[in-house]
Amino acid sequence: MTEHSLPELLHAAVTAVGGTERPGQVTMAEAVAEAIDAGSHLLVQAGTGTGKSLGYLVPALAHGERVVVATATLALQRQLVERDLPRTVDALHPLLRRRPEFAMLKGRSNYLCLHRLREGMPQDEDEGLFDQFEAAAPTSKLGQDLLRLRDWADDTETGDRDDLGPGVSDRAWSQISVSSRECLGASKCAYGAECFAEMARERAKLAEVVVTNHALLAIDAIEGAPVLPQHEVLIVDEAHELVSRVTGVATGELTPGQVNRAVRRAAKLVNEKAADQLQTAAEGFERLMELALPGRLEEIPEDLGYALMALRDAARTVISAMGTTRDKSVGDEDAVRKQALASVESIHDVAERITNGSEWDVVWYERHEPRGGAAYRHSGASLRVAPMSVSGLLREKLFADRSVVLTSATLKLGGDFNGVGASLGLAPEGTEGEDLPPWTGVDVGSPFDYPKQGILYVAKHLSRPARDGDRTDMLNELTELIQAAGGRTLGLFSSMRAAQLAAEELRSRIPEFPILLQGEETLGELIKNFAADPKTCLFGTLSLWQGVDVPGASCQLVVMDKIPFPRPDDPLMSARQKAVEDAGGNGFMAVAATHAALLMAQGAGRLVRAMGDRGVVAVLDQRLATARYGSYLKASLPDFWYTTDRNQVRRSLAAIDTAAKKAEAAEETGE
Repeated sequence: MTEHSLPELLHAAVTAVGGTERPGQVTMAEAVAEAIDAGSHLLVQAGTGTGKSLGYLVPALAHGERVVVATATLALQRQLVERDLPRTVDALHPLLRRRPEFAMLKGRSNYLCLHRLREGMPQDEDEGLFDQFEAAAPTSKLGQDLLRLRDWADDTETGDRDDLGPGVSDRAWSQISVSSRECLGASKCAYGAECFAEMARERAKLAEVVVTNHALLAIDAIEGAPVLPQHEVLIVDEAHELVSRVTGVATGELTPGQVNRAVRRAAKLVNEKAADQLQTAAEGFERLMELALPGRLEEIPEDLGYALMALRDAARTVISAMGTTRDKSVGDEDAVRKQALASVESIHDVAERITNGSEWDVVWYERHEPRGGAAYRHSGASLRVAPMSVSGLLREKLFADRSVVLTSATLKLGGDFNGVGASLGLAPEGTEGEDLPPWTGVDVGSPFDYPKQGILYVAKHLSRPARDGDRTDMLNELTELIQAAGGRTLGLFSSMRAAQLAAEELRSRIPEFPILLQGEETLGELIKNFAADPKTCLFGTLSLWQGVDVPGASCQLVVMDKIPFPRPDDPLMSARQKAVEDAGGNGFMAVAATHAALLMAQGAGRLVRAMGDRGVVAVLDQRLATARYGSYLKASLPDFWYTTDRNQVRRSLAAIDTAAKKAEAAEETGE
């Protein structure tokens, strides 16, 4: 490692970032250092406030090998690259006698494409390329976004969308960016020497620490062609998200709109026979998508199977014929062909995957309400295919040739790491075998005194929630809790419909407490407004369970309307549950209960974000107190003081609210 001890290095880094050294952070750093030195694998649960980023960065930097750090969220990536790493490197430089370089690397579509910007983009309907800046009305939102992008392109050093700031639509960005499949390649592109994505890759090759996201890590593992530089250590932060992110990358989709775009893009680049074959196959697929019923397809219906085979074969014919351009007026032929080829290859790959019918894949049909005019009437129909499990893939690709450290505030579910470990392809801790990567789980605790800072309240008296059933008693309970808390409530709902109904009802019942609803503003604006006014409540669903960080008196009551089990008709979750049962396991506990435990642990973690925070997590679902699986779910939550006494909770909330109001008044008067 180094002549300086790990505690010395950690102390220097913590001082540099203005933090406070925690016992859990020291324990974590020591465990990470041991795992890296031994080339072994480690799962670390580190509660909020532990300072886990320094707990893994310091031992990784001290070791001197190249390390990749993968996170789930942009916020953490930016924190690492803009705050933690620069200060840590500066602090450790005199002790290590070297200055480790670091870089951020993302997927190609996250970077501005100079070819698209300067040469225009391939157009579906008309010939060749078109100038998107000329085509968009300068007064429209799209036109304004594109003008902003053109001005930004002259100033940016990175071309990274996240350095642009908020406000530019996905539609505008898509017109000046390319996917990896659409990219011409640096050697063939006139702007290859200036390419932002290529420069980011070059910086990553030279860096000792590369910060990336779960999606790029998944692409690196799944597609076989390495996009990340060779590395000896992998650290996965926000690791509770990894399985869902990898599943997302490994999921294929076919929609009529996507297929029709591929037809239009390929039409001018191949002979008439090949173009007509793809057009006919697309029309057959579109007709069947209008008739299909939502749900899992355990067997592909015969007519859909024929349509998919026709689509696969037609796409293969078009790919083979792509070398002969029908229309010589298509402008920058390489760019047009590359985009068309990417579209057709995607259609071919997904159609072939579904027709091959692997027992390890789940196929399902989805339909959402159509939006917009007639041109968008098919936008809600999709055929999807996803892996039954990504555990085998992760075991083979992630843990084979490097030391892996996975960390999060929520990895220990039901009292141990084995549930999360199984989803990652790991055998139960301590199990030995030739193909079983050995690993260790460590819970370094939290700096917070959960039994004194928080109460877990289960509304045992409420009726058992039923899907789409009347929950008037729950709304009554929620109303009384918000009144007792003086607002200050984060409402976490199991569905968007439930959040909308609750917001509508409570806005009329208790108008003195403003209720913000997810979807009515951007998430950033909602959280900012929620934090600014203590009387305000914020209601929403999935992203709020994990994405809200509001320390202080604005969030003193976190309410969960019910245990967030997956929907019974969720095709992927129900298939995974059945697979566990067919193998002789408990599918409900392995899939549904684990899913709920993870979300509840994340949701409960919204309450205590700082040493002075106080409050209540209220679960308005009696099953947490009465069902057999309730103890498993409770064991996954922070160790709050537990009660089912509704009167005691109201008194506690009122006392917390009174104390907060006194503190706010004292702050206003400067006392």
